[in-house]
Amino acid sequence: MLEHGGNLSEAMARYGRAPGAWLDLSTGINPVPYPAPALAANAWHRLPEPSVELAQAACAYYGAPHMLPVAGTQAAIQALPQLRLQRDGRPARVLVAAPIYAEHAHCWTRAGHAVREVPYAQLAAEVDAGNCKVLVLCNPNNPTGALVEPAQLLRWAETMAARGGWLVVDEAFGDTMRERSVAAHAGQRGLVVLRSVGKFFGLAGLRLGFVAAEPALLDELADWLGPWSVSGPAQQIGTAALRDLAWQRATLRRLLAEGERLRDLLARHGIASSGSALYQWWPWPQAQARQFHAAMAQQGIWVRLFTGGAGGIRIGLPPDEAGWQRLQQALGQALEQALEKTLEKTLLQWSADGR
Repeated sequence: MLEHGGNLSEAMARYGRAPGAWLDLSTGINPVPYPAPALAANAWHRLPEPSVELAQAACAYYGAPHMLPVAGTQAAIQALPQLRLQRDGRPARVLVAAPIYAEHAHCWTRAGHAVREVPYAQLAAEVDAGNCKVLVLCNPNNPTGALVEPAQLLRWAETMAARGGWLVVDEAFGDTMRERSVAAHAGQRGLVVLRSVGKFFGLAGLRLGFVAAEPALLDELADWLGPWSVSGPAQQIGTAALRDLAWQRATLRRLLAEGERLRDLLARHGIASSGSALYQWWPWPQAQARQFHAAMAQQGIWVRLFTGGAGGIRIGLPPDEAGWQRLQQALGQALEQALEKTLEKTLLQWSADGR
């Protein structure tokens, strides 16, 4: 199992405190979720047949011509490498943008494909050189917030299609920048777009996502995933959320404002961060990042520590004003403690080296 945010049980095991005493900012999930409506009386009783209403609501919201509901984008991330093997009969050369949501490279590698992780700045050169049949990236990227222009993505999709391959674009955090989405073009050959209800709608526990692609590929994926892959309650709640335009508009305004607030708060503490409306991230040396992470945890605030790739820290949005004030107070203390510990270790190392 790879490490992910939202692992509050680990925080409690290491630092104590009851669940309600923690401010969990370790994910990029909207902290004010969509208010789930009451379920139909038969929601838990009937087998969850595919919902035409859910697929239609998803196509309207995401602007895609065809969409397949899945049990969270994670289900698609795990299935696509297996489907590629089934199609080709052999492993493919796969290029994964880095750093990125770790499950992408992990799942393609575990399926036996030849995977290379490449920084965003080098993707164009690698694609032009013909070094992959499958290209995988997040747009916006998780955790850095890096973006690729839609026109570039569509050019890459054409290139991958000409090779008989795929461009897989994970737009799980794309709801706050819909103008960057390429979901509307996902009917063309070679382009696969992943969308999530867990992030913007704050419904991660619902386990609902969507794949946009050409119909033939969606049929193959549905066959691979098997029947009843999305629960009846998830279908009902997801349909309501995707149709609720008033809630979506109000939430978008709030998240954009709070994303700016978080970035400004970090900047006032000397942190130059990047990210999206739902989270901010910045790179740090491992020792400093670990010290900061521990110092925040000691104050009951759980943030995401990245120990691989570019490393660093990611912080999500607090749920209310009390959370904002708590974060602001904790930041100063944690930064001071992290600096003191880092300096202390440096001096001890210098002493051991005889400097």
